[in-house]
Amino acid sequence: MKSIERGRFKTLESELKPYRKIMSKACDAILEKEVSDYPILVVHQQQIELGIPVVDRKDVKGSWSVNASTLEEFAMKQLIKTDKIEDFQSIYKDPNHHLCLFVVSELGAQFIFINRE
Repeated sequence: MKSIERGRFKTLESELKPYRKIMSKACDAILEKEVSDYPILVVHQQQIELGIPVVDRKDVKGSWSVNASTLEEFAMKQLIKTDKIEDFQSIYKDPNHHLCLFVVSELGAQFIFINRE
């Protein structure tokens, strides 16, 4: 997977700004209901069978859809291999301050973290 270059990251961050509140609420629900300590938001522009739909791009002015998922689902579907779970947990940022995004685009897919504000 290619790393998102700085310019594209800033563009993505800007495009996702209107989604922050709902993404934060989805993460809070996962944490508060003790579903997982590792919420992951799947940000995509095509159909994806991963997580629970939170935002459908057809229903908003933005061009991204968002699904709420967890590390456990990623492990179950082998998107994160069992022997890499601890590595992922070690880089995972505090979900009270950051959103963990799995961004799927024409460039591929990768994890990024953005501040909640």
